[in-house]
Amino acid sequence: MIRRHKGPRRRRWHELREKRGRGIVLLPSLLTTGNLFCGFFALLLTVEGRFSEAALAIFVAMVMDLLDGRVARLMKATSQFGVEFDSLADVVSFCVAPAFLVYSFALKDLSRPAWFGAFLFVICGALRLARFNVQTGTVDRRFFIGLSTPAAAGVIASSVVLLGDEPLERWAQIALAVASGVLALLMVSTFRYWSFKEVHFVRRRPVQTLLVVVLAIMIVATKHDVFLFALFTGYAISGPVRRVLVGRSLSAPAELTSKESS
Repeated sequence: MIRRHKGPRRRRWHELREKRGRGIVLLPSLLTTGNLFCGFFALLLTVEGRFSEAALAIFVAMVMDLLDGRVARLMKATSQFGVEFDSLADVVSFCVAPAFLVYSFALKDLSRPAWFGAFLFVICGALRLARFNVQTGTVDRRFFIGLSTPAAAGVIASSVVLLGDEPLERWAQIALAVASGVLALLMVSTFRYWSFKEVHFVRRRPVQTLLVVVLAIMIVATKHDVFLFALFTGYAISGPVRRVLVGRSLSAPAELTSKESS
């Protein structure tokens, strides 16, 4: 009698395990889908002229991109499909959406090279993601090689939030056009950027970490536009500054790269 009942029980147990496994793999993909949706939604908001809201949608996409990889690794549900899906979503959310946003917000009133500058941001971002895909496995997890696409998109989005939805003066339009080109080149550069993946400050200094987080929340609540702009812009220029301080020989070996946050 005992043996007779073990077979069905084992089958049910295996079915439950398979369903649980499918659910675990599905969760990171749902987060990646949320990232893709936010990028698409940012495009729709940009078409309607709701630039600040479009920038906010890009920030939400960053949160989704940050979570999907963490959740996949935490649940041991990483796969090649997830890597490719994440890169495709990033092209929309952090390449196409910010390029279209900055073009509609500031560049459309400039001369013809303006749309080329926006496309340069897209193509350099796509090349940045493709370079990561072919170099995965030969990485130094402490660094990104080249500015990550979410960070570059963050500079664009935070600039839009800082300037607001009012019509821009000519100098602001030119400044954003130059910034877009510089960000595009930084994405395909060999400058090294800290990835913060190997930093164990939270474990070693939990109290200090809590104070920093509380302080950051207070700053974001009071001056979120200035804080976000300073944060992303400071990170974007940290790569060239590090090259100057450390030197080329120690700054960016060609064989090293690291995955983005995303």
